[in-house]
Amino acid sequence: MPHTDLTPATLTDPVTTSRSHRRQAWTVTGLLVVFMMVNFADKSVLGLAADPIRRDLGLSATGFGLTNSAFFLLFSLCGAMGGLLADRVRPRWLLLGMALLWSIAQTPMALGGGLTALVASRIVLGAAEGPAFPVAQHTALAWFPDHRRNLPGALITIGITLGVVLAAPGLTWVIQHHGWRPAFAVVTVAGMVWAAAWALFGKDRTSPADVHSAGSGGADSCSAGEDSPHAPSYRRILTTRTWIGATVGYFSTYWMIALSLVWVPSYLHDGLGYSTTTAAGLVAGIWAVSGMALLGQAGVTGWLLRRGVSSRWARGRVGGTTLLVSALGCGALSQAARGPVTVLLLLVGFGLCGAMSTVAVTTVAEIVPARRRGGALGLMNAVVTTGGLIAPALTGYLVDTQGRTGYQHAVLLAAALLALGGAAAVTLIHPARDARRLAP
Repeated sequence: MPHTDLTPATLTDPVTTSRSHRRQAWTVTGLLVVFMMVNFADKSVLGLAADPIRRDLGLSATGFGLTNSAFFLLFSLCGAMGGLLADRVRPRWLLLGMALLWSIAQTPMALGGGLTALVASRIVLGAAEGPAFPVAQHTALAWFPDHRRNLPGALITIGITLGVVLAAPGLTWVIQHHGWRPAFAVVTVAGMVWAAAWALFGKDRTSPADVHSAGSGGADSCSAGEDSPHAPSYRRILTTRTWIGATVGYFSTYWMIALSLVWVPSYLHDGLGYSTTTAAGLVAGIWAVSGMALLGQAGVTGWLLRRGVSSRWARGRVGGTTLLVSALGCGALSQAARGPVTVLLLLVGFGLCGAMSTVAVTTVAEIVPARRRGGALGLMNAVVTTGGLIAPALTGYLVDTQGRTGYQHAVLLAAALLALGGAAAVTLIHPARDARRLAP
């Protein structure tokens, strides 16, 4: 490894090492983990209840796919707007407003709404949840210096995993014993409870004014993209190879997230012949593997950074490798029949790639100054989540036109996208170089 790729370990900061600061930092992080759990429990309901919803509302596979894609109609746009807004107003209030709105959006389906209400509900839910991940990460990472961000960033992403791991068996039980509408009521109540807890205990690291005037003593002074009165434009940030590589890699991960939420339960049940209960357990297994991959990546990356290894290797190439391994798993899965090997390939193909979401966020946070971080993460999320708009509808079309073979082709396409994302992460991500180019 060339000497120029090495970056020194970050120095400790008295502000970030005080006991009260650490306690508040981890309180906020813990609340945001639960925030993402509720967020993805909301998203998982439609996939877990796919068969009864299609039957009750008379939807074809294509129609069901389009209904799920409706969720992403405003998701990407609002994700970008929310990220940009987080650079100007307190993220605390943005998060509270999002949780309240997405809880209200699901109420019509719990009360008996039909297809029109379902589509409208998903559009509003998508608009409310679009900024959730970038704003949550922006809020949490502000409490930590760069070399300490891998764990909180991974934990918030693991909230996604925990949300589905807990929701899959729990909501499946509710759906089987009480119907799919009560499942919407469950996630609605969960969102309202979180909003109450956040109103009481949530807190921002800094106000927007503090961020704009931050000097060398704050948590962000340890990042490569140190804040300055002359912060780079978003255009400069978005044209760096690091931002592009992280975004392409994360796009392939989000494509897999969309498939896991919407079509994997049906793929396991209709395509491979597993029972509904077994399919729900396997979905939970995918997300459990994803959680372990996230923690493993955070541990490996943190260990490498503390030993002076550059983020190009510790983040970009570690994350890119997980995507390439997942690509191999999906490629083999598309040709496999039901059995133990298929389960292993499923867990590898759909589970390992989740680590790239944390890699993308912490990598962009490293090169971008605090006053531009919310917008940079929001714009990345807007690009990435277009995968959620395309994947469900395209998979539905393949299933309608090709039957079970459509599932195989959807998995093969996912393998190709993962390979592309892994190659982009490995070759383009170079935070030290791009942080220098963005410096004033």
